[in-house]
Amino acid sequence: MQRFSNTVIGFLNFLTLLASIPIIGAGLWMARSTTTCENFFQTPLLVIGFVVLVISLAGFIGACFHVAWALWVYLVIMLFLIAALFGFTIFGFVVTGQGGGVEVPGRAYKEYRLERYSPWLRDRINDPQYWGTIRSCIFGSKTCAKLAYWTPLDYMQRDMSPIQSGCCKPPTWCSYNTEEGIVSQEPDCYRWNNAPTLLCYDCDSCKGGILENIRRDWHNISVLNVVVLVFLIAIYSIGCCAFRNARRALTDYPHGQNRMTKVKPRWDYYCWRWWYSKKEELF
Repeated sequence: MQRFSNTVIGFLNFLTLLASIPIIGAGLWMARSTTTCENFFQTPLLVIGFVVLVISLAGFIGACFHVAWALWVYLVIMLFLIAALFGFTIFGFVVTGQGGGVEVPGRAYKEYRLERYSPWLRDRINDPQYWGTIRSCIFGSKTCAKLAYWTPLDYMQRDMSPIQSGCCKPPTWCSYNTEEGIVSQEPDCYRWNNAPTLLCYDCDSCKGGILENIRRDWHNISVLNVVVLVFLIAIYSIGCCAFRNARRALTDYPHGQNRMTKVKPRWDYYCWRWWYSKKEELF
């Protein structure tokens, strides 16, 4: 039972070490691709893969070969990882607390207003460079091409994804008339264009649909992060036991290093000894 923690840590880190290889491979493969959406995820995948590789290697070597310094590095990195994941999870719940779709009377789909989402998400998606990357991803995914063959009845009865609702059609509140032009004065109504390369890709409703997708995914990830945090804290506790076992393995003592040194008498020891000796001589 004393070495059980080392076995568990070694086995788990061996599995994560193997798992980091396809993650790094996927990131390197995306580097060869010319698709904007795939390149967008290249850097996060490479960073995650190399971090998992380093942590797993340190934990595996430390647990299986009783290398105390490697386990110490493993525990320090794990502590920072737990703290960072905890902060990211709290931030995720705060950011994804706002948003959601607006019901459209007589329609199965919802529409998404940019102003309903958190200021941090709005500032992020309004960044021209960031939005340009996402816009290219939407256009390359052919999401709107799926609606090209819809009939007016389909628009009345069928549901849409947030991206389709915001980017592939004009907002429902826009009213178009061939004689009078656009009746509504909403800015998105002027941004709509029938050209397949334009549509409503520059509309605020399109940005709202993207943020709704991000909000849903981020919220699900935050829920998963809670489970991962509990798992990491349990692994960290087992790692502390493995670190203690590794330090014990460096000595010949089964219960840890013997740190007892020669007992040094207190400063008044000899005074009291002299006093008792004189007292015995007198009596």
